[in-house]
Amino acid sequence: MKKYLLAFSFVALATTGLQAQSITPQDASKHIGETVTVCGKIFGGRFFEKNDRTLLNMGAAYPNNSLTILIDGENRKKFTNPPEDFYTNKEVCITGAIRDFKGKPEMEIVEISQIVVNEAGAK
Repeated sequence: MKKYLLAFSFVALATTGLQAQSITPQDASKHIGETVTVCGKIFGGRFFEKNDRTLLNMGAAYPNNSLTILIDGENRKKFTNPPEDFYTNKEVCITGAIRDFKGKPEMEIVEISQIVVNEAGAK
C-alpha cells in the first residue's frame, strides 16, 4: 500500500508541481523572475532588421502593451511564418521566465513550443 501511495504522490507532484502558473498579461509585472504561462491577445509586433529581433505586443498595442515578447534572430528561424504577422490578433499562451527590461516585463521565446495559439480564441 505504501508503494502505491508513494508512486501516486510522485505522479501528482510531477504533473502539478512542475507546471507554470497561468497569469494574464496585465499581471506580468508582478511575476518578474518567475516562470509562468501568460495567456492573452497579441496586438501586433515588429521585426527589427538592424538587430535581428522580433517584438510582439501582448495585452494591448504598443506602447501600452502589458508584456513584450522577444524573439531573437536565431530563434526566429525556427518559425515557418513571420511571428509578427502570424500571431497578430490571435489569443495565445506563452510559457517562460518574465524579466524586467527598462521597467517593463518581457519574456523571450527560445523554442517555438513556448507559444501555443488558443484555437477557441483565434481570429
